[in-house]
Amino acid sequence: MAELLEERRESWGTRGGFVLAAVGSAVGLGNLWGFPYKLYSYGGGAFLIPYIIALVLVGIPIMILEFSIGHYTQRAAPEAFKRGHKRFEIVGWWGIILAFVIITYYPVILAYCFSFLWYSIVGIFNGGELPWAGEGMAGVAKAKSFFIDTYLGKTEGPALGAIRLNIVWPLIITWVAMYFCIFRGVKLVGRIVWLTVPLPWLMLLILAVRGLTLEGSMQGLAYYLDPVWSELAKPITWRYAFGQVFFSLSLAYGVMITYASFLHRKSDINNNAAIISIADFATSFVAGLAVFATLGGMAFVTQQAGNAVRVENVAESGPSLAFVAFPYALAQLPYSAWFSFVFFFALVTLGIDSAFSLTESILASIVDKTGWRRSIVLPVMSVVGFAFGLIYITKGGFNWLGTIDGFVNGTWGIAFMGLLECVVLGWLWRVGTLRRHANSRSDWKLGKWWDYLIRLVIPILLGTLFFWQLFDDISSESGFLRTPEGEWILPNCIGLGIVALVPVLAVIVSLAKGRRDVESPKHEEADLSTKGRYGGAVSLLLALISAAGLLIIILRKASILEAAENAAANPVFWLLLAVGIISMGLSNYVLDKHNTSSSQASWFARWAGISATMDVSAFIAVILIGLKARVKISETAVPIRDKLSGVSYIILAAVFLIIIGGLGWCFYRALSGANEDTGIQHPDEVGGEEQQAKNSV
Repeated sequence: MAELLEERRESWGTRGGFVLAAVGSAVGLGNLWGFPYKLYSYGGGAFLIPYIIALVLVGIPIMILEFSIGHYTQRAAPEAFKRGHKRFEIVGWWGIILAFVIITYYPVILAYCFSFLWYSIVGIFNGGELPWAGEGMAGVAKAKSFFIDTYLGKTEGPALGAIRLNIVWPLIITWVAMYFCIFRGVKLVGRIVWLTVPLPWLMLLILAVRGLTLEGSMQGLAYYLDPVWSELAKPITWRYAFGQVFFSLSLAYGVMITYASFLHRKSDINNNAAIISIADFATSFVAGLAVFATLGGMAFVTQQAGNAVRVENVAESGPSLAFVAFPYALAQLPYSAWFSFVFFFALVTLGIDSAFSLTESILASIVDKTGWRRSIVLPVMSVVGFAFGLIYITKGGFNWLGTIDGFVNGTWGIAFMGLLECVVLGWLWRVGTLRRHANSRSDWKLGKWWDYLIRLVIPILLGTLFFWQLFDDISSESGFLRTPEGEWILPNCIGLGIVALVPVLAVIVSLAKGRRDVESPKHEEADLSTKGRYGGAVSLLLALISAAGLLIIILRKASILEAAENAAANPVFWLLLAVGIISMGLSNYVLDKHNTSSSQASWFARWAGISATMDVSAFIAVILIGLKARVKISETAVPIRDKLSGVSYIILAAVFLIIIGGLGWCFYRALSGANEDTGIQHPDEVGGEEQQAKNSV
């Protein structure tokens, strides 16, 4: 197979360095406060069923896809997509610009972590006294007041207010740390992650062991793991499970494409993706054990003191869990300052890897596009990122941080970007080429089924999430962009405006002329004959009929909710869904039949396939909205026990079996590949620059 590499590119030092860097990017602050809270809120142990399904169907396949295109092209995301077709460069810049939006506020959260780490260190030398420590519900209020009022100086409303000077220096420290982590390139990153990735695992393990040995820890674990099976009947549970997997693995930002572009030509792809995905899941799950075991111990201590605080009184999502609930819980324990130090040190090391991985993907994309030196681009980018960060450390900045993160890291932002990525690579490019490239270098092989996951299954799943969110927002009783009283909801307008501006900027950047020293190779399909025009045209017509029919059904009702409630009783609705499925199947058949070494499928079939998958996604979203409206599920509170149920122990054992068994199988395949001398790179290729150049061609 002809490779697309025209020039020698810097490589990772070791396979382990690459795996740890990718794990560090995937494992971030959200693993500690996002996954545990969602599991606790949406069914406990029952939530793991849709989550694991999503990990297998979405997470690992998309990570293999990103590794494949990055390794195949040896370029960061924009240039990698451009190698498929010059117009695809927009897709790469779309994800990169989303990543830039994130690094304007993600370092701010890291600055919070550095500040609380400093408070913990001071507490160690002050006899263990922490500034947010308190007992009972008054202690909870004190911890919240310390973070919101004393530290953030938070004000309500959209006004920004004055800059909080106490956060400026931690923000500077964060950007300096990020700069020195990546200023020498990926070889330095490959060394740094040997420290910054294992350390938070060690810290989390310490916290988990400490939490599990506390009296009352079982009460917290019961909140965390006891299954509420009725939650599985709620479509929102599945929506959050699939969303959490997608966002947790740092997919579609261009990070994994960029990291894979620095791999040696003989490096494994499939097995690395599986190892990284399972390691991310393991980190999230163990973090949840640490958090809720500690919250259970906190509840026990407050009960014994006669000023009881239950787990649900402090178990909140997002930053509140990290900077209010967990610090309060730790303050109830002996040697609280030491354990607070361990916790915030874990947060710093968890977050710094994700932060500099996003920065590296942006940096590599700019360097690939312009040919400018890293030593010039990185300082400028750091100053610009710091300047934008000042917006979020104002008195009103915390309000904007949460809103913008909700759009960028939500369905409107990164989920749509992932959908676009799969659509472009699955329907408009030859995904089979990437599969064959990955298989030629991997410890285990992918089958044809992977093509269908990328082309059909994942776009339908992500498309359903997108349309479901869209329909929910449009039909919201409280309004989305405007209230029922006609007032504009400014935060939502700004958030939506940012994610809408991203593709515009992506188009502008992609149209800018890049460097001339590396010419794009001739498009691999330029001289191939086009076939399947008739079948593609028929398929496109069917897709348009299906889309138009659904639009008419929705517009004929007063609201989307009313249309969804009546859809099941409307035979035309199901007929149009069948038409969409037929169109999708016909398009896929044309692609499989005519995408050969001597021909390519008609563009009619490609665009018909895209339209049909979106049609099917929209139909499923309508069905789920109608199901949610019709099905009444009991909201009776589940009694909380002081010990785990037998089912919870089974769930706990099954999860550890999946993690240990999955990682064990992956490492076995890696060792088998090394022993068979398949040519896959396991340790480094050594022998100087000449040997590196030889291996890169």
